[in-house]
Amino acid sequence: MTSSPKRTLARRFGVLLGAAGLAAPLTVALGAGSAQAATSACTAGTGPYQAKAERFLGRTADGKQSAADCRAIRDFQRDHGISPAIGYAGAVTWGVMDLVTQQRAAGSNPNAAGKCPTNKGRIACVDLTRQLSWVQDGKKLKFGPVPIRSGRDGYETRTGLKKVYWRSIDHWSTIYKVSMPYSQFFDGGQAFHSIDGNVWSAPGSHGCVNMRRGDAKTYWSLLKNGDDVYVYGRKPGT
Repeated sequence: MTSSPKRTLARRFGVLLGAAGLAAPLTVALGAGSAQAATSACTAGTGPYQAKAERFLGRTADGKQSAADCRAIRDFQRDHGISPAIGYAGAVTWGVMDLVTQQRAAGSNPNAAGKCPTNKGRIACVDLTRQLSWVQDGKKLKFGPVPIRSGRDGYETRTGLKKVYWRSIDHWSTIYKVSMPYSQFFDGGQAFHSIDGNVWSAPGSHGCVNMRRGDAKTYWSLLKNGDDVYVYGRKPGT
């Protein structure tokens, strides 16, 4: 969620709550020096999702942490913005792995279940459950699916049929003091836009649909004011 044009009404803001699973940031209290060390260190601990993480990474799924297992898990954590990246197979790490598995399975037919309308012509679909978005025209896939990051617990991206009503290519949020390139607003202060950070990182946005820069740029070229947006499902942990 961000600042919006004059007609946008003020939206309610809930108290930020820690949420289990993917929605909860996995953090520890560290000083600046020790934080850097923690991201490069590897833990000998065996996490509760060790075997599942090993299987996901194509390693021997014996459920026992080894130095090689730790490095592989740590590399995944670094690539997906999970902190601390110390190779521990906890709930957040497995939640992201499970999400990536679902995203890969979507392949070139993300609307196989028919949940996004196919009678609207050009429409941007947002599946909160799988944290995926794509653009389709009728039943024809035009772009995607691509990974997204939707609203965190207390700031959920609102579901339902909406329309793009305002576009701002170099938008600046006066509420959160951050740049929001390629913003396309579809529901109050909620918009598609790119972020500098990782779209897989917890806990999520303040309601907007965060995208990688290249994906947001393509959405900008494909959509226009008046195009439909359909948001459905529920983000894990909200």
